[in-house]
Amino acid sequence: MKKILLLATILISIPSFAQECGDLFISEYVEGWSNNKALEIYNPTSDAVDLSEYMVIRYSNGATSASAANAIQLTGTVDAYDVHVGVIEKLDPNGTGQEAPVWDSLQAKADAFYCPEYNTSNAWYFNGNDAVVLAKGSVNDIPNAIVVDIFGKIGEDPGDGWTSEFPYTGGGSLVTKDHSMLRKASIKNGETNPVISFFDPLLEYDSIPAVVVRLDENGDTLFSTNGNPLLDGNWFTLGTHDCECNPANLSELNEGQIEIYPNPTTGYFTLSNISEVKNIEIRNALGQKIYAKENNQNTKSIHLNEPKGLYFIRLNGSNESVIMRKIIIR
Repeated sequence: MKKILLLATILISIPSFAQECGDLFISEYVEGWSNNKALEIYNPTSDAVDLSEYMVIRYSNGATSASAANAIQLTGTVDAYDVHVGVIEKLDPNGTGQEAPVWDSLQAKADAFYCPEYNTSNAWYFNGNDAVVLAKGSVNDIPNAIVVDIFGKIGEDPGDGWTSEFPYTGGGSLVTKDHSMLRKASIKNGETNPVISFFDPLLEYDSIPAVVVRLDENGDTLFSTNGNPLLDGNWFTLGTHDCECNPANLSELNEGQIEIYPNPTTGYFTLSNISEVKNIEIRNALGQKIYAKENNQNTKSIHLNEPKGLYFIRLNGSNESVIMRKIIIR
């Protein structure tokens, strides 16, 4: 496979394609309010991977070059078909402004914390308008690092963030700032071309607001004692990633044959080719279960009387095999 190098001044290379299920890639990008920032990195291979061989590099506001201060070496190990969740290290409960603490619910998702001091490394200080690169190599030798995955477009400053418009010309709705970006299950490798002509954030990712109103089990808004709506971060999906690289997804349930249509939907949709599915669960963006039914059919019509947003469908087989799907209500 042709390798792609990060050059000291700008990423320049002949485009090539990464091998499917062959190396780590970014499976979730969280850019929330204040310092609520996280990256989930997925291992699509059948072997555990030493993360110390990898780093994250931030290209801020359209920058085309990066130094060691823009990068951070990863730590730990990620098991086969598992994820590593990295969260920015802002943990002082009394911190304010730029030192405001990460919310407790996001701290609980972390496998490791990174970049406590901005002047030492600012790799985890992305704001929805910065390109983020996952690379194999050392922060002390960035020019010879190998691109593994790229979020965003290096050299492009989209203003507040990338939008639903592509190629980006300044319009559309923001989908990367104050949002979580979830990699689609069908994506089996990272983007390794550093000179892509445009970045379409919705081509490989689903986008959902990173801060949402907290609901109770009945779907009603929860309020604080002073009458303000309670807010929660949309990062309950951190810690697991559904990917077609995982053979467990294919052991019993046929990933390729299961269909969901229409998607997006107004609330009515159909699941087909699900004769091997034993039960169906659907959760909202806060992880609350809103639907749970046993299944004995090959085709099932479902109506969700729920607000607009992203929902998660879990299809369970009899031998503990699981397929996760996403559906959008508009």
